[in-house]
Amino acid sequence: MEKELIFGHQNPDTDAIGTAIAYSYLQNKLGYNTEAVALGEVNDETAFALQKFGFEAPRVIKTAANEVDKVMLVDHNEPQQSVADIDQVTVTHVVDHHRIMNFNTSLPLFYLAAPVGCTSTIMWRLYQHYGVDVPQNIAGIMLSAIISDTLLLKSPTTTDEDKEAVTALAKIADVDYEKYGLEELKAGTNIVSKSEEELIDLDAKSFDLNGKKARVAQINVVDLPEALERKEAFLTAMNEAAKDEGYDLFMLLITNVLDSNSTALVIGSDNAKAAFEKAFGQVKDSEISLPGVVSRKKQVIPPLTEAFNS
Repeated sequence: MEKELIFGHQNPDTDAIGTAIAYSYLQNKLGYNTEAVALGEVNDETAFALQKFGFEAPRVIKTAANEVDKVMLVDHNEPQQSVADIDQVTVTHVVDHHRIMNFNTSLPLFYLAAPVGCTSTIMWRLYQHYGVDVPQNIAGIMLSAIISDTLLLKSPTTTDEDKEAVTALAKIADVDYEKYGLEELKAGTNIVSKSEEELIDLDAKSFDLNGKKARVAQINVVDLPEALERKEAFLTAMNEAAKDEGYDLFMLLITNVLDSNSTALVIGSDNAKAAFEKAFGQVKDSEISLPGVVSRKKQVIPPLTEAFNS
């Protein structure tokens, strides 16, 4: 059978990597010939989870059409978040938990999306649907993805399905998910060794907001004041990226994983910043406190979209 590649979004997080691995295993069991790959190097948190459950990081690709004619997408659907030549391959499957935007195909496909906290929660249901047993290591990497996306079930994106999946997968993986989850999240909060340029691109996604190009990056920390000591350097890096890539708005969400509060740094055009303030309130010296805001998908993009559209 013709080979297909499976991958998550650019600047992959633990869900993008873990779900790609889990979906490739499932699809191969169902008779497909697939390989899980990545659209970027894994971050520290993901590397921790991969090592914990005995996986090598998937190889990184820049383009897909030079290897295959067909691909499967997980944890994203928007073209600007996908492989560079997504328009040159056929998308046969999508499993996602985000909004559907600017996505279309010329042929029918399998598309499964659900409003849950993590794509791996949907994947857990797919394994049940097809009657395929989840191996211990696959359960572990799926568990890691859900812990990451839901901040150990504390994010407002968390649903009862996510909680059920965590309980079931932790049992298969044979781990205490609360103890392991805290270790995993802390593994992704070491920002000291990384440059500002690296950090603002580590977990960043681009969005089309009513014709305006917005970039929303997020980093997790355990010491917010320490991270904000680098504020001016962050702003310099953000302004350079906005100039180079033509972003109308660049937002860096700095999230404390211990108390689920965030501070955002914001730069952009006057109109874009006005729309941002309409959604979140006044920005002072390029900074705004966002108590309880931890989810880009649920708490940032929807109000931003509404503000830019009004």
